[in-house]
Amino acid sequence: MKISLKWLGDYVGLPSSVEEVAAKLTAAGLEVEGMERPAEALRGVVVAQVREAVAHPNAERLQVTRVDVGEYALVQVVCGAKNFKVGDKVPLATLGTTLPNGVRIERAALRGVESSGMLCSAKELGLSEDASGLLILPRDARLGLPVAEALGLDDVVLEVNVTPNRPDALNHLGVARELAVVLGVPLRPPQVKLVESKPPARERVSIRVEDAARCPRYAARVIEGVKVGPSPAWMAERLKACGVRSINNVVDVTNYVLLELGHPLHAFDLDKVGGRQVVVRTARAGEKVTTLDGKERALDAEDLVIADRERAQALAGVMGGGDSEVSDATRTLLLESAYFQPASIRRTARRHGLHTEASHRFERGADVDVVPLALDRAAALIAELAGGTVREGRVDVYPSPIAPREVTLRFAHVAKLLGAQVPEAECRRILTALGFTPVREGAGEATWRVPTARVDVEREEDLIEEIARIHGYDRIPAVLPRGVGFLAPESREAESERRMREALAGEGLDEVVNYSFVAPRTLTALGEQGPFIALMNPLSAEQSVMRTTLFGGLLENLSRSIRHQVDSVRLYEVGRSYHQDARGGQGQHPPASERRTVAGVLWGLRAGRGWTSKDARMDFYDAKSAVEATLAALHVEGARFEVAELPAYHPRASARVVSAGGRELGSVGQLHPRAARSLDLPGDVFLFALDLAALYAEAELVPRAQPLPRFPAVLRDLAVVVPSELPNAEVRSVILEVGRPLAEDAQVFDVYTGQPLPEGQKNLAYAIRYRAPDRTLTDVEVNQAHQRIVDEVKRRLGGSLRGANS
Repeated sequence: MKISLKWLGDYVGLPSSVEEVAAKLTAAGLEVEGMERPAEALRGVVVAQVREAVAHPNAERLQVTRVDVGEYALVQVVCGAKNFKVGDKVPLATLGTTLPNGVRIERAALRGVESSGMLCSAKELGLSEDASGLLILPRDARLGLPVAEALGLDDVVLEVNVTPNRPDALNHLGVARELAVVLGVPLRPPQVKLVESKPPARERVSIRVEDAARCPRYAARVIEGVKVGPSPAWMAERLKACGVRSINNVVDVTNYVLLELGHPLHAFDLDKVGGRQVVVRTARAGEKVTTLDGKERALDAEDLVIADRERAQALAGVMGGGDSEVSDATRTLLLESAYFQPASIRRTARRHGLHTEASHRFERGADVDVVPLALDRAAALIAELAGGTVREGRVDVYPSPIAPREVTLRFAHVAKLLGAQVPEAECRRILTALGFTPVREGAGEATWRVPTARVDVEREEDLIEEIARIHGYDRIPAVLPRGVGFLAPESREAESERRMREALAGEGLDEVVNYSFVAPRTLTALGEQGPFIALMNPLSAEQSVMRTTLFGGLLENLSRSIRHQVDSVRLYEVGRSYHQDARGGQGQHPPASERRTVAGVLWGLRAGRGWTSKDARMDFYDAKSAVEATLAALHVEGARFEVAELPAYHPRASARVVSAGGRELGSVGQLHPRAARSLDLPGDVFLFALDLAALYAEAELVPRAQPLPRFPAVLRDLAVVVPSELPNAEVRSVILEVGRPLAEDAQVFDVYTGQPLPEGQKNLAYAIRYRAPDRTLTDVEVNQAHQRIVDEVKRRLGGSLRGANS
């Protein structure tokens, strides 16, 4: 929000230092992010009057002028402009001046005639794009006066960061009120001097509000006999300082009052309003309106519009319509001031891709009580600047007045919450100065009526925050909090999640955070079964349903990375997926079933490009490794990977992750070719997903100490031929079960298929480690255990012994 310091000075006495103003506002919660000083760019440019102008002796297009800057001698300047005459006052850039376009003014000889300065156009001063001639200054401008001061540009513009919960500060009067409170000086609000004439406005226009829920208040005035034209320079300069272009005296007044009081207004050409009737209603099926930006917009049934007897004339609270736009031919005005429901304006603005000064304020929450003041202030200014007659009275439709909130403050609670004593008298002074009104008194407490502009104040803590920011956060002592003398231990879930993130980071994966909204086609491509949970007001068609898997967002991340020529992608996300629930929304039951999941995507080169490594690409085992690292970090022992056909994965490269006790933990595999084609992705994409509730339930976070073995191990190899489809985990499980208690571990170290093995068979070679905790094993004991394993593998799994040695 741009705030003009000169304009601010109309309402509050300012300190001499601009820096002090900025510091005070920032300390009160209105952060000043920057300052603009337009006069700095025009330093060295002064008001000069042309005393003489003769043709250049050596150049037909040049003139030699002598100008007066209020000093003893005239200054000779060679000039190429033709739009001035002797006696005109013009800007003179004196020697040594650097213009906004970077040109430095030096003494020079132009075609043999000395020139000691430069007479400037508006473009050369950076004031406009007009380079047709010199900028002619007001006749009453004092000679030698800096041009910035003569043009009213000797101002400082503050860039104030107004947080979304403080719409009351989106205007000069709101900022002035804050400054008046922190400086302890009186506020001087603008005084409205309005002259009205009969007949009453209600005889000139009728207003009907059909949707009072979304438009609780709508007021209007009628002004007849106006003359639309340029605004006076003072108003145009103030608007320009705040980044608003001057249009005409009527439109400029509505913008001026918006920046002054913070309430959006709109002016209609009443002669273009059908039947001189205003109807506030929702849009009809198939209805369209052409807005002030010249675009024809198809309206939604949820859009609130300002209509006449025949058609929609404006998008309520967002943008006016071109059909009733004020023009040079306008003679009768309908001036609108209304209050609209914030959520309604927000949805309409987003739906039509519009963000205007009006919608910016309405969607944050306007002040319903300032509606008549803003209307009267604008009507008075229009009557002053554009002439015309203001008809008697306002047509104010306000069927159900909104009662101001009331909040009780316990004065003892201020010190308890802030950790600093603030006297009761100071609390009362601050709240009263901010516009809060005491309505009831109690023992050690008072109930305050909240100004309708302060939409952010709802509870006692909000009042205490107001006291704290005005009293000064810097006056609150820095002390250690009293109470618990130790930190609570990290929760099981928090520790599990931290370990999981560290494990995935150790595997080279980067975390991403995606929206929970995706396109239905993405979920369908991944084999997810609907119906999906649809959003009532989606951001776009690509974000219209709640995700049932985290893969959608991760695959979009992958697609974007590939488009940017990334050759290796390792990403993971921790988030919720949302599923239909038959009991959703009943009683205290949540509207959807939510599951927390960690999911990952891997694609591309395993080690990146480089002369030290080959261009090996990631495969199924890289995704499996990420899952195994996560399981290891949480000490989930005995988990196995079971072959399974799952919708999102390739039928030949997918597996379930199952705990030792049979609990399903998640899945891992290659993206299904169907999904890859549908989402325009390469085929070698690998995914994994783990259910966090199940994973954390299996986690063993407290380490169990194992003593170092006292006796040596005996190693034996076992090579068995089994069917190709038989997984290693099943064979290993039988080995360890049958070999218990002597078989300590079994690891596969070789897999072989091909001749001389029969088709459909594979050879698995295991290294089995035998050990007893209380003695050194003999060969007889090891041979017996080994033979039992061989026999059971043959019997249970249909395997055959290929060879064994010790």
